[in-house]
This record gives sequence, structure tokens and C-alpha cells, in this order.
Amino acid sequence: MDSNSYDNAAIAAAIDHTLLKPEARAVDIDRICEEALEHRFAAVCVNSLWVPRVAATLAGSTVKTCSVVGFPLGASLPAATAAEAREAIDAGAGEIDMVMSIGDALAGDWKLVRDGIATILASCADTPLKVILETCLLTESHKRLACEICRDLGVAFVKTSTGFSTGGATVEDIALMRSVVGPDLGVKASGGIRDRETAIAMLEAGANRLGCSAGVAIVTGGTGSEGY
Repeated sequence: MDSNSYDNAAIAAAIDHTLLKPEARAVDIDRICEEALEHRFAAVCVNSLWVPRVAATLAGSTVKTCSVVGFPLGASLPAATAAEAREAIDAGAGEIDMVMSIGDALAGDWKLVRDGIATILASCADTPLKVILETCLLTESHKRLACEICRDLGVAFVKTSTGFSTGGATVEDIALMRSVVGPDLGVKASGGIRDRETAIAMLEAGANRLGCSAGVAIVTGGTGSEGY
């Protein structure tokens, strides 16, 4: 698709408006919900603590409530992350973003990686699960293997980054992930997307969801300066 074909509405519909900072306050959460409703973003993505507040604010709208779990390290017991996912869903989350076990991936213990994802996926039941790979810490081989596992398990999305590590989404990683998971699985670019040009580049590379805190700047022609 030509970059000129991406109007503000199309870009907004792909954005998970995100606030994951530990210092976030209720007033900040309310603000991003208001922005998401105004611009018709895909979702508001928050830590699970804020799910009840976000779900209540977004009730009756098309904007989804998304919760991260096992975030940002991916180093919690799978059963604990699964429990967090269930609690978030019960509180109103319509999507769950988890972090895979990065250490196990780097060690080559792909059975543990797969088992961990499968445990959280089972706890989500019909609620879409996105799996964060933390691509900046992985080799190309790691990324391919992680995407294959996610594809074969049938998760809803593979996602690049937490936004809390050494790097974020790249066009090259999005293209790689899309080539592995095929046309039907979701691919979410997250981390470092702060302007319209970058957002469009990610969409053109194969992303169909964008995780960013700069959603308003992106759809109004500005540049965001803050991280998650």
C-alpha cells in the first residue's frame, strides 16, 4: 500500500495507546483513555493494576482494554503470569500482552519457552494473546524460532518489544516476523515509534498493530518524546 493511503483514521485504528510507566497515576490513565476515545485507537494498553479503571472508562466503545502481564522481564513463573492474565481478563481486559522467557530463549531451551507461552495462552481462553519477543536481545535465529512457536501455538500476535530494554521495533524485524508467521497472525511493532513516518514504515513492513505512547502525536503530525 502506498504511504499516502494511510490516513489518520487507518493509522489510529492500528494503535495500542500505551502507558506502562511505574509512576503512572490515575489522572494519567484517564487522560490516555480520553485520547484513545477521541482518536478511536485500537486499544489502551496498561499494567494490570489499571485494568478495572480503563475497562470502566472504555465501556461501550470500540476501544479495547489491553493488559500486559509478566511485564517487562518475562521472568515470572508461568503459573503466576497465567494467574495475572486471568485476573486481568476478569477485570475487563479484552487483550493480553505477555513477555516470553527471554533467558530460556537465549539458552536454547525452547521447550520451556513454548511451555510458558502455552500456559498463559490456556489461561486466556478466547481472549487474544500477544507474545513479546524482546527482539533487541535476540539473534535472527532466535526471532525465527520464537515466531514459529507462537505461530504453531496459535497466539493472536507476535510483538517486538517491551519498550523497557535496549531497543525497540525495527522495520527489518517486522518484515522478518511477518515472513515467519504468515499473513494471518498479527504482528505488533512496539518501542520507539514516535512519529507518523515511522508508524507507516512499520505498517508497510507487515505490522498490523502499533504499540506506542505517542499515538496522539503520530495522528496529529507531531513527534512524541517519551517512552512507555
